[in-house]
Amino acid sequence: MVRFYWLMITLFPVIVYYIVKSSHYIRHPEKYNDEACFALAQKLISFIRKKGKITTKVFGRENLPYEGGYVMYSNHQGRYDALGIMGSHPRTCSVVMDSRRARMPISNEFIGLVRGKRLDKTDLRQQVRIMQEVSEEVKNGKRFLLFPEGGYTDNHNTLQIFLPGSFKCAQKAKCPIVPVAIWDSYKPFEGKSLKRVETQVHFLEPIFYEMYEGKSTAQIRDMVRSRIEERMNEIAEKKGNYCPPDDQMEQAI
Repeated sequence: MVRFYWLMITLFPVIVYYIVKSSHYIRHPEKYNDEACFALAQKLISFIRKKGKITTKVFGRENLPYEGGYVMYSNHQGRYDALGIMGSHPRTCSVVMDSRRARMPISNEFIGLVRGKRLDKTDLRQQVRIMQEVSEEVKNGKRFLLFPEGGYTDNHNTLQIFLPGSFKCAQKAKCPIVPVAIWDSYKPFEGKSLKRVETQVHFLEPIFYEMYEGKSTAQIRDMVRSRIEERMNEIAEKKGNYCPPDDQMEQAI
């Protein structure tokens, strides 16, 4: 948490600038489309990475479907997860976030910029409505990021239980599912060190609708989780120095 608070304090004027600018973009959708808003969000992420001494290595961008909507499902480790993945994504995408966290300063503006969804974990009806909205928007070509573990504690680079309900939106949209494995993503905003840290984002091969058609959400969950677990085991076996074939690796950003 030291790095997080250090960034909030030392970069306060810049943060205020981004909050004001983001609010302006959000209030004027007729002027700033999804691409413009996402570009500003990525600029903010890039700034946080640079000033926070955070490097993120990205693998498997070629696995992302080029056309149409899809849903990315990732393991969850900490505050940096969405920033690491969305800052590595080549095209506009959005995210579903816990409403309590989404209302915090900066997070609130970030969610607004990427046209994200705030999920109230205490309101079942609201959850159903949000999943339906995500499904409809994915059908119309939008891309979303979800964290099926539902939260993070001290799991670090180990997987927790994936909630099957989070896969309903992809099931209803009949869209591709992209499993995402993140590694060391808890490090940037955990602990007391300000030393440079490195995280990894792995976009895995998509699971197309034909591959999970007729399956229950629990079965879909198991498919996604097993792929993420397999990749994380590969990384762990090489002590965090996982190196895929050259055609799958991209330069750190």
